[in-house]
Amino acid sequence: MIERYERQMKKGVLEILVLKLLEHQEKYGYQLITELKDKSSELFSLKEGTLYPILYRLEEEGLVTSKWSVPQGKELSKKYYTISDAGQQTLQGAVTLWKNFSESVSLILGVKEYGTKEVSESNL
Repeated sequence: MIERYERQMKKGVLEILVLKLLEHQEKYGYQLITELKDKSSELFSLKEGTLYPILYRLEEEGLVTSKWSVPQGKELSKKYYTISDAGQQTLQGAVTLWKNFSESVSLILGVKEYGTKEVSESNL
């Protein structure tokens, strides 16, 4: 049953996380998969079949743009994604929404946040 909640929570934040990873630098799909996995201590360990529909949706909505690299030597061409101005605005709004949302949920659950580690009130 907990797995169901975990899937729902992950699904709700994946687009925001992808936009955040693209905030300062263009990246290709495998790069995004690796960074999500590494930066989340493997909580967000995605398969290509999960990431690419997100990227396509973000591109369709005008939040990211893409371009193919020119292969050099035996290197294959890679599709690089870049956040757009609309994507930057959406990201800013989503970060504010996430902060408000997580604070409200934490209040209801009786959880206080200290830095990056959450501590239950019963543990204080």
